[in-house]
Amino acid sequence: MDDYGTNLGEKFAAKALEKYYETAVQPMITNSDYEKLVSEGGAESFSVLTFGDLTMNTYTGADMSAEDPTESEGTLNPDQQKAYYFKILSLSRFESYVNDPESALLERATKQLKQEVDSYVLGLYADTGSGNRVGVDESTGTITVTVTTGAVVGVGTAFTDAMIGLGIKGTGHTDWYRIYSRASATVIVIENDSDDDTQSYDGGALAGVAYVVEAAAVKTVTSVNIIETIDELKEKLDENEIPQDDRWITINAKIAGLIRRSESFTPAVESAYADVVQKGLIGWISGFQVFQNQQVSGNNTTGYYIMAGHKSAITFAMEFKETGIEDLIGNFGKAYKGLIVYGAKILDERRKALAYMWVKV
Repeated sequence: MDDYGTNLGEKFAAKALEKYYETAVQPMITNSDYEKLVSEGGAESFSVLTFGDLTMNTYTGADMSAEDPTESEGTLNPDQQKAYYFKILSLSRFESYVNDPESALLERATKQLKQEVDSYVLGLYADTGSGNRVGVDESTGTITVTVTTGAVVGVGTAFTDAMIGLGIKGTGHTDWYRIYSRASATVIVIENDSDDDTQSYDGGALAGVAYVVEAAAVKTVTSVNIIETIDELKEKLDENEIPQDDRWITINAKIAGLIRRSESFTPAVESAYADVVQKGLIGWISGFQVFQNQQVSGNNTTGYYIMAGHKSAITFAMEFKETGIEDLIGNFGKAYKGLIVYGAKILDERRKALAYMWVKV
């Protein structure tokens, strides 16, 4: 009976994951390009690899020097742990629930899993590359930047703690940088936009120049300007030469209502796209597949963080780590217990394939 219960518990876990992948938006907006499965060798983390750009040289007939492509490696740590633990009236009844793909028990288990995972993935908006945020920018005053240290002294500026982590670019910068810390309304420190390297600044010295801090305040969107706001996200990805295919944007019901009233919106036809409509696909706009999901971060008071990007940006892994059926201690009957672990990694080179708009209706 113990083996039977264990096998039945594993079957429930497999069915729950199967139903999850049939209906979840996460597989549509993330990738699984990692080297090791969570379960291999008891590993609790695994590697995500990416390569830098290659150079296209002009061939003259002379001997060429072989280029050594730069390979970057990051560690994905599946640090999110969630568990099911519920009573079972009888193994035979539990088996009937497991074997019925439309059972209410599987439906509820899948719904909870989807909400947890969606909230986690859509909460990764802060990993967006600097320069890829859309909102109301801040550019009041001028800044002077110290070489190497990234120390910034402003004149007429109004830097706030809320700007820490946002992208900043001064006149003379070729790249976007990131606000590392704030001491006052006129004193901040900026750094290279990197999560995988030691904190540093290589943008050089600037003296009394104009600047912009991206998305420093929330933008109000309406049915009139929502499309042009989404187009700004498209422009961010285009400027970074992100592939046109496999682009997505995830919105909530309020933003969906604005988009549906736009003539530029192409609704999904369920008969043609049934396999993705059930995952929340509602149509296409500005080259993005539009998914509706209520787990979008934020609220309409402080603003929603509407993520968009390319499928290559977020690497995601998930599996049931432990599952089984056990006797209830001090009582009759049994209980199902299952531990599911998951996590995500966004390498520095792939952060430019993410964008978000900070908006409210």
